[in-house]
Amino acid sequence: MNFDIQSEDGIEIIVPLVRRLDASVAAVFKQEMQSFIQQGKHYILLDFSHIDFIDSSCLGALVSILKTLNGRGELALCSLNSNIQHMFKLTRMDRIFTIGNDRASTLKVMIR
Repeated sequence: MNFDIQSEDGIEIIVPLVRRLDASVAAVFKQEMQSFIQQGKHYILLDFSHIDFIDSSCLGALVSILKTLNGRGELALCSLNSNIQHMFKLTRMDRIFTIGNDRASTLKVMIR
């Protein structure tokens, strides 16, 4: 799976370069994100600006990634389209994850 990765103020900004986060990529996505954490990258902003669709398998992967952090950092999401935002609200995952409208405003919240 391809990612665009940048670092700003100690936060890894990871942009998945796929249109769909679904069952076909869920295991690889989870594994690669957990690998970033194992490398010591504990403050992660996932930028969904390229993502058009996410299914329940990737929601589960995100929860697993958050558990891998185990309170040692932060996982935030930004640039979710309206359908993905609706899914997060419907499943109440918007209460678990820090979700920002765009990269700049979400970085400000994470840096505090």
